[in-house]
Amino acid sequence: MRKPLNQNLISALTASNLSRQNQLSPSHLIQQLRSCKDSDSAKSLHSNGIKSGSLYDTFTTNHLINCYVRLQRIDLASQLFDEMPEPNVVSWTSLMAGYVDTGQPRMALWLFGKMPECSVLPNEFTFATVINACSILAHLRTGKKIHALVELLGFQSNLVVSSSLVDMYGKCNDVDHAQRVFDLMGCRNVVSWTSIIASYAQNAQGDEALQLFREFNRLMLERPNHFMLASVVNACASLGRLVSGKVAHGAVIRGGYDSNAVIASALLDMYAKCGCVEYSDKVFRRIQNPSVIPYTSMIVAAAKYGLGRMSLQLFQEMIDRRIKPNDVTFVGVLHACSHSGLVDEGLQQLESMHEKHGITPTAKHYTCIVDMLGRTGRLNEAYELAKSIQAEANQEALLWGTLLSASRLHGRVDIAVEASRRLIDSNQQVVGAYVTLSNAYALNGEWETAHDLRSEMRRTRVQKEPGCSWVEVKDSSYVFYAGDVSSCARGSEVVTLLRELEGKMKQRGYVGGSRGLVFVDVEEEAKEAIVGLHSERLALGFALVSIPKGVTIRIMKNLRMCRDCHEAFKLISDIVEREFVVRDVNRFHHFKGGSCTCRDFW
Repeated sequence: MRKPLNQNLISALTASNLSRQNQLSPSHLIQQLRSCKDSDSAKSLHSNGIKSGSLYDTFTTNHLINCYVRLQRIDLASQLFDEMPEPNVVSWTSLMAGYVDTGQPRMALWLFGKMPECSVLPNEFTFATVINACSILAHLRTGKKIHALVELLGFQSNLVVSSSLVDMYGKCNDVDHAQRVFDLMGCRNVVSWTSIIASYAQNAQGDEALQLFREFNRLMLERPNHFMLASVVNACASLGRLVSGKVAHGAVIRGGYDSNAVIASALLDMYAKCGCVEYSDKVFRRIQNPSVIPYTSMIVAAAKYGLGRMSLQLFQEMIDRRIKPNDVTFVGVLHACSHSGLVDEGLQQLESMHEKHGITPTAKHYTCIVDMLGRTGRLNEAYELAKSIQAEANQEALLWGTLLSASRLHGRVDIAVEASRRLIDSNQQVVGAYVTLSNAYALNGEWETAHDLRSEMRRTRVQKEPGCSWVEVKDSSYVFYAGDVSSCARGSEVVTLLRELEGKMKQRGYVGGSRGLVFVDVEEEAKEAIVGLHSERLALGFALVSIPKGVTIRIMKNLRMCRDCHEAFKLISDIVEREFVVRDVNRFHHFKGGSCTCRDFW
């Protein structure tokens, strides 16, 4: 018969077992750090690691740094890093990545600058991290220095580093360098292709972005990822390419990305900018739990179409779903009120920003209010508000440019002169200031003053941006310039058709050239010829002879549509019984049956 164990011996064995459990092995500690979900647990593991002696090992300590970085506790990660006797390249890179992830890219660059002092050489992940920091900051100069170091240390052929460089140059608006790095890459993957496509798309070179996307598909390397497709969709949006946008949408559906929030927002924006707000609404309604971003995009899309009530309904729907609006949302809401003449509603929304939503209005919001008051003829109130607003140079130019347009529209030459003076003195929007003020004088019958301003423009070599419109037929874009019939596609057919339409419009009482852009005091016939050759009319003529009936004609224009062309488009839509959508620099106009969705308010 066995003797019972001594109680003291049992206690000693239990204590020994508990001690062994607390003595975490490095592998066990690493496993627990990888699955750690909160900072309290991480700190507890940190404490146990110190007691067990596991953290005297650099490899294990790096895992703890990574754990803190993953949990966004960069303060604890930095403290641990400082306590390390000999941090290696992984330690340095992990901490840099932590600073980048927590919105402190400058600290990552500062840390990178300290590496040589400790005789630690960067690896490919270090370079990718600091290049990303330069991308976020758009620090081209620093990025070029790091690029030189990449070349010096022989990492130029590394796929991750080269892709990061392409992305960095693109975000720093240096597409030529981005293309150069891309061309020198011996091996490329979907990430590098995405970076170069995004570089062009982000720098207003959408045609090149689409061409690269077609090349990527032709090579059949890999399936495009959602980042690439978002860039392609954005390129289509900036160009107003509906056909290409629909092709990209098809690729999104085939890739299974149509439920992705980023892609959905890009598609929503693309359809809106291509003149298909009903498609935008369909895409928006398919987003299961839309965040503030797609809601804001849809509010702005409706605003651009003059659908102010729809924008306000969307905003209320967003509030009812307890989605917090941001400052951009309110810019969209106020823009909607401005473009639909909803002054009382707009002023109420401005007041609610701080009172209900805790958002302080900025110069952007007040500029919308100035625009709203100006459009409805309340010029004195708009002028007083404009004088009281403190804004940076670019925003101030937008503010006074807005007031200048409104004062010209309502014949307030006194305010137009003051707004123009402020723009010219600040060297902002000088061309627009001269042209709009000249038109204000001309519309007020002050021809001599208007002529003097034009002479001043010629003397100082200030040149007005030429009017330009473009239209998409199948998968090709055709560009038209004001007064340029010689380079106009199917020019003779277009001019013949426009003359026929001009005659039919006059039978309905149309008198061309009475308003809009008047350059000098010209005879009525010559004036009609000038307006008749505005770029949007040439584009419309070409579209009418090129696009079959039943298909909506969509025209993009780089300037504001003049009133004469606006009146002509309304009449022509009724004469030919077709629908036209025009996107000008300010908004959309949908012409149908002799009327426009803007209700002559823009």
